Amino acid sequence: MHGLPSSAYRDPEAYRRHICERYGLPAEGCATLGTAANMNNACIETQTFRDLIVAAVCTGGVETNAGRAGDPAAVVETAEGFEKLPPATTEPGPGTINTMLFINKPLTPGAMARVIMTATEAKTAALQELAVNSRYSDGLATGTGTDQIAVAAAQSAGPPLTSAGKHVKLGELIGCAVLKAVKGTLALQNGLTPSRQCSAHIHLERFGVTHPSMLEQICRFLEGDQARLLRQNFIAIERDPITVAAVAAMAHLKDKFAWGILPATCWSDVMGACAAQVACAVSGKYHRMDDYRQRLAPTKDEKVNADFIELVCKAVAMGFGEKWA
Repeated sequence: MHGLPSSAYRDPEAYRRHICERYGLPAEGCATLGTAANMNNACIETQTFRDLIVAAVCTGGVETNAGRAGDPAAVVETAEGFEKLPPATTEPGPGTINTMLFINKPLTPGAMARVIMTATEAKTAALQELAVNSRYSDGLATGTGTDQIAVAAAQSAGPPLTSAGKHVKLGELIGCAVLKAVKGTLALQNGLTPSRQCSAHIHLERFGVTHPSMLEQICRFLEGDQARLLRQNFIAIERDPITVAAVAAMAHLKDKFAWGILPATCWSDVMGACAAQVACAVSGKYHRMDDYRQRLAPTKDEKVNADFIELVCKAVAMGFGEKWA
């Protein structure tokens, strides 16, 4: 909503009337969605099966407002309005994913509700495939803090459809259309593409590291000449697909520990082996795997983000230091 007139979010009813009047439309028969995204970056995707047509129109921006369901809230709504809460992490920034769905068949009220559920899952799947980080926690994003959705279905074109879940064709078409449209608009609005996400830094960013701070942490483990050489080649190193794969695996496994899938008792063994893989990816010397593992295995079970980032940076430095030996 950032970048819009204040009336757009302070008095949305009045804003809708203002917009509708401009185009000679009845405000009571219209719905509006708000965003600061460039409308030229909207993406339209259409999916069909026999005589069934689903069109999705999406706009989006996730650079500063991507979040994960359950992240700390910024406000609480009271009878007097919205009360600002002490910031737990970061102040909300601009960024919204808006979705409009158009379906050429009538739908029951229950099916309409299910359309929103299926479309929301598809949006989250798109963010998952793009490895979008939450800006408010160390989790992967499931949306933004201001996402909106609208669904329009035909009023007459045969009996109403009763389901829009994943097991029926309508649900499949909705999922495919929204997933493609979300990815398409984020590529246009934010330059967010799968190839751009091939970056070790991006996979670690949600744990509290920036591109410059990651470089500095790695250089702490290198001698002067090696540190200077790394600075000159850091982008090539941190975007190398083999290195990115090894770092992404460490980030993914850290999530498994946080979610309780992997027991804390095997943290040292798992992270030592994964860190060794990172060192091998950077050095290219896979015959050194066991030595790297023994030297990198954490001596304690602390899984705090700072310790995790330090381990990754140490592994990169170890591999880089031996790359030229």
